[in-house]
Amino acid sequence: MTGLSDSFQRPINYLRISVTDRCNLRCTYCMPAAGVSLTSHRDILTYEEIYTIAKAAAELGIDKIRITGGEPLVRSGLPKLIQMLAQIDTMDEIALTTNGTLLSRYAAELKSAGLQRVNISLDTLRQDKFKFITCGDNNLGDVLKGIEVARSVGLNPVKLNTVVMAGINDDELLDFATKTINEEWHVRFIELMPLVDEETIASQFVSVSEVRQRLELLGELEPCLPSAGNGPAKYFRFPHARGTIGFITPVSEHFCFNCNRLRLTADGQLRLCLLSDDEVDLKQPLRSGISSAGLKELIEEAVARKPLRHHLAEGDTPKDRPFCQVGG
Repeated sequence: MTGLSDSFQRPINYLRISVTDRCNLRCTYCMPAAGVSLTSHRDILTYEEIYTIAKAAAELGIDKIRITGGEPLVRSGLPKLIQMLAQIDTMDEIALTTNGTLLSRYAAELKSAGLQRVNISLDTLRQDKFKFITCGDNNLGDVLKGIEVARSVGLNPVKLNTVVMAGINDDELLDFATKTINEEWHVRFIELMPLVDEETIASQFVSVSEVRQRLELLGELEPCLPSAGNGPAKYFRFPHARGTIGFITPVSEHFCFNCNRLRLTADGQLRLCLLSDDEVDLKQPLRSGISSAGLKELIEEAVARKPLRHHLAEGDTPKDRPFCQVGG
């Protein structure tokens, strides 16, 4: 393993793999109101193709993988892929991001296959709001059950990702924060990114600095180290709290200078930045019989093209793919 760095000398050791562009929810900030054109099954990477890419990436220095979607648990046989990835000797961590609705059904099998931990998207603790945000007759209880089952089988720490939206769920900030004090929840508050309906989202934006101010009603936040992972969140806890609070600031204070990741889309494109349309096709070369050495050269060439930063502040947002098809 030689290590992998981009042209700005940032070490790249983290690969996010989208296994499907399908999702059983339609969250307002993620899925366009008109929906998306789904990729046909033949154009989605097989698990064997994903493994081949992951193994080549691991030989270059990737040692952390996160499985994403869409909603990854709607793809059949996901534990098989986890088991395959867990066989890569140099892989330090395999994690999953999910909306949690199906997690209680699969958590034990995923853990047995080699999954180490999960992040769960949860934007409200109220059933009526859950139905509104997810745009359907969906059950918040399924997610809460998924959290408990994931913790019980050892997928710890379970992290909760909460996108803060003014007039939607910002009145629940203290409710979420209290969970970190009393129930050992690990909650990460995330700034809303203008990636679906830019005008509506702009009116719903709440900065992390404002979130922190509101949380001061519960006490003083003390900096702390993350319990696991090496993502962009900055972590804190209240005195005597059992859990932690993380803040992720993609808009007000970007963390591009520290970016360590690549993204593999479900249809086999290596995406160099979440907020850029620049991609490198790995699927076609793979299906045309490219060698392992050739595949690694493609990955290295892609890393060399990784941009220094995103340009949200200048109004430059990705256009080619809806957010739900990128994997976060």
